[in-house]
Amino acid sequence: MVTASLLVLVLDNPDQEMDILAAWEEVGVPGVTVLDSQGSKRSDETGRDDLPLFVSLRSILSSEESQNRTLFSVIDDEAVLEKALQAAQGIIGDFQNPHTGILFVVPVSRAWGIVKAKPHLH
Repeated sequence: MVTASLLVLVLDNPDQEMDILAAWEEVGVPGVTVLDSQGSKRSDETGRDDLPLFVSLRSILSSEESQNRTLFSVIDDEAVLEKALQAAQGIIGDFQNPHTGILFVVPVSRAWGIVKAKPHLH
């Protein structure tokens, strides 16, 4: 058992995904899970009313309207967490600007199965 932090990035521009993943790997983030996602604001903007009553989650997530990516990782090293936050901000810029995304950290009181990242040799 280990105390850690959950780093979550809801990325508005999926074109930045590979840059974020490479930067996080470079600073030692041990692993990242990536999900296609769509915020409620974006759902309102699309105005879709043609969805059948029972529709599979996979068909919704694979639609063209899934514009965001949600990246998350459980990190048990404060220095790695700080570097990952700085890397994301360096790539995305000011999160106060529209259509950038949301970046947040949640404390994890218990975690199992966290793998330490292998240090990068430069």
